[in-house]
Amino acid sequence: QVQLVESGGGLVHPGGSLRLSCAASGSIFTTYGWYRQAPGKQRELVALVTRGGDTNYADSVKGRFTISGDNAKNTVSLQMNSLKPEDTAVYYCNVKNWRGTAYWGQGTQVTVSS
Repeated sequence: QVQLVESGGGLVHPGGSLRLSCAASGSIFTTYGWYRQAPGKQRELVALVTRGGDTNYADSVKGRFTISGDNAKNTVSLQMNSLKPEDTAVYYCNVKNWRGTAYWGQGTQVTVSS
């Protein structure tokens, strides 16, 4: 049974930093990613990293966010710097296993506000 445990998130002032982490278990995963959904908007990709180390970022977070994965521990982290109010959203961990099946975390709230 695949399980995802997210941690991190919270309230931060504009310009601040937060780190999100996600620990996955129950399968062999090939892709780890973070998505976010703001109120009234569709869920969107923030960043992803493959088992081979390739990364992809949304244009809106390039240069501010860094995704990193640990294949041995099945964990993925998202370091978010220079946060902006428009980064406010619920952030979801997403992993895909070797069968191509995707799994979602429960979501963690990130609020950027003064």
